[in-house]
Amino acid sequence: MKPIIVAVVGLFVTALGVEAQNAAEIERALHAAPSRARDGAAVIRWEGDTWTTLREGRGTLVCYDHSGAPGEAAFSSQCTHPDNLERVAQNFRFEAQANGDRQALQTLLAEAEANGTRAMPVFGSPWIAMNGPDMASARRHVTIAMPYADERNSGFPETGSQGGAWIMGAGTPGAHLMVPGS
Repeated sequence: MKPIIVAVVGLFVTALGVEAQNAAEIERALHAAPSRARDGAAVIRWEGDTWTTLREGRGTLVCYDHSGAPGEAAFSSQCTHPDNLERVAQNFRFEAQANGDRQALQTLLAEAEANGTRAMPVFGSPWIAMNGPDMASARRHVTIAMPYADERNSGFPETGSQGGAWIMGAGTPGAHLMVPGS
């Protein structure tokens, strides 16, 4: 009887430890989410270019902690639309192939766009990041996906020189609205 009690207590303690670890990871991931979206946001954990769901969502936002990954800040919380996850996974695959070489990464991205295999972002979807040396000093950066948008078809300028929102990568599949001061 004693070994069974010890085993059950051990499993319970282990489960509590895993739950506490997941709660901390979920909280870190949600740091980038706007406060009104946090309760409904899904949370995932990336393992290479695949993900595991830590918390189901009921909205159109999914967040993940990407702290310390190659090319990322020591603290990095990211959120986007769930339908953009294949694009994120593709980014991770290309980053792994490029092995830290920025030019090789840009070549892989350009080739995928040219041959039509680049995963497209959802038009109008947010890409929200909180990056910094730690959670307390992380800064928010928000962009809105606008594939193929340019000044003519969107009304937004293609440079930030005038102040306000502007389109980066105008006319390309990766075109996005830069949101200043976010």
